[in-house]
Amino acid sequence: MNRSTLALISGSLLTTAGLYAQTAPAEWGKFRGPNNDGTTAATKVANWKNAQIKTLWKTDTPSGFSSFAVAGAKAFTIVTGESEGNVGETLVALDVRTGKELWSKPLTVINKYDGGGDAGTPENKGGDGPRSTPVVNGDKVYAIDANLGVFCFDAATGKPIWNRDVMKENAGVQIKWQNAASPVIDGNILLMCGGGEGQALLGLNKETGDVVWKGENDKMTHATPILADIHGVHQAIFFTQVGLVAVTPENGKVLWRADYPFKVSTAASPVVWEDIVYCSAGYGVGAGAFKVSKKGNDFSAEQIWRRENECFNHWSTPFVKDGYLYGMFSFKEYGAGPLACVDIRTGKDMWKEPGFGPGQAILAGDKIIALSDKGEIVVVEANPEKYIELKRDDVLDGKVWSYPVLAYDRIFARSTKEGVCLEIH
Repeated sequence: MNRSTLALISGSLLTTAGLYAQTAPAEWGKFRGPNNDGTTAATKVANWKNAQIKTLWKTDTPSGFSSFAVAGAKAFTIVTGESEGNVGETLVALDVRTGKELWSKPLTVINKYDGGGDAGTPENKGGDGPRSTPVVNGDKVYAIDANLGVFCFDAATGKPIWNRDVMKENAGVQIKWQNAASPVIDGNILLMCGGGEGQALLGLNKETGDVVWKGENDKMTHATPILADIHGVHQAIFFTQVGLVAVTPENGKVLWRADYPFKVSTAASPVVWEDIVYCSAGYGVGAGAFKVSKKGNDFSAEQIWRRENECFNHWSTPFVKDGYLYGMFSFKEYGAGPLACVDIRTGKDMWKEPGFGPGQAILAGDKIIALSDKGEIVVVEANPEKYIELKRDDVLDGKVWSYPVLAYDRIFARSTKEGVCLEIH
């Protein structure tokens, strides 16, 4: 992004009634934020209790659960669209100032997701739609569609740069509800899971889409891999149908493994705090945590606690602060499941506050910004002792299973019906 664009955004977006500094904006170009862990710096709102939430714009975001990636004065997401008479997934780029579409590109044709649709209770009628979130890296935007197509576009213009069909080129193995994982980029490598035997884990060259490394036989899940530094060693951690597997991002070398059960779907990403790796899934699996040790050059992982068939993160990955997990802990408790705090070291519940459902939560400084499945923004203190609510406002119609995003000191969020940009003052 050039200096004039930065100045424009800083001046027009970040200054309202003198509340915001004239500084370069913080962006949210990666899945789950700048650190890939659901956390970012504090907002410039000094008093949330007296703050006002103003809608700057709303726009249609038809069907799906993709979150926004916000960078370079654009907000990217994947929606259900139509191209040449075919229904499928479409990557769209919106102007962050107005919400107007700047460009769109079709990804895959898909009329029906295995197991998806409007089946189930009325509260669960989220419908079908894209589940993966695009990622901005430099001047490019990357996306993985439901059918394991990987795409790279010029972020400014939408010009295609490369694409790869993992189903065809890497003997991809599809799963029920199709792919929901987002791309993760580390250095020059795009990390993903979904290939066949001997190439389940893939490291692609982000400039060309060529395979840099491939390996392992793990079948994919809906969980997006994460990046972490444990015992001074940088690693990517995948949550597969076998369990947790950590690899060196540049070459795919396996550092350690930890077996963990799989039933039907695993969709929440692992969470790392110091040398502890937490994971959770629905469908009777529940949560557990592993302590990772290093002796010489060898890693090992030992389970330190397990809560079978409870402490669920269905598809809502919590974040961790000072050894405490905060997020949505429930399984199919639509509109009712709690925002909760759990000690990552012991699995002990610290508190639970019902009424959120399988929404999502992020951390901004020491404040939780939660988005309920009903479309409410709720701001809460990240306090392990008790639930302290500071602000609540209804901001979206439709089913909301995607993450709120904090960028340019604005909140961006979307549902199965609409996307919104919110100003807080």
